[in-house]
Amino acid sequence: MTVVLDASAIMAVIRREQGRDRVIQSLKSAIASSVSFAEVVGKLVVHGMPAGVAKAEFASLGVPTVPFDDDQAFEAGALRRRARHLQLSLADRACLALARQRNLPVLTSDRRWSELNIGIEIRQIR
Repeated sequence: MTVVLDASAIMAVIRREQGRDRVIQSLKSAIASSVSFAEVVGKLVVHGMPAGVAKAEFASLGVPTVPFDDDQAFEAGALRRRARHLQLSLADRACLALARQRNLPVLTSDRRWSELNIGIEIRQIR
């Protein structure tokens, strides 16, 4: 079954963090928002990794990115009010919007997402 990976799930694999095994099992059928890709690269670069290396690390996972389209942008914007108490980033909401658009579960390490009741399955990696 296809799943949508949140940036935190992708980072768990790249950084060899707890929960990475669960993500690795899903890599062959996973997708990610292009906004999550931007977040992963941004976090890696902030921690000192050269941008080209960060891009290669992401590419090595073989996870296709889905362009952030108008429908996802609308959904991500609309989620801002519903999930305001969780202070979700744009990348978080883009990931959730993609999952809603495709009716797919999401893999994340963000425990706060379990509080969401937006009609998609949230799977914790740890």
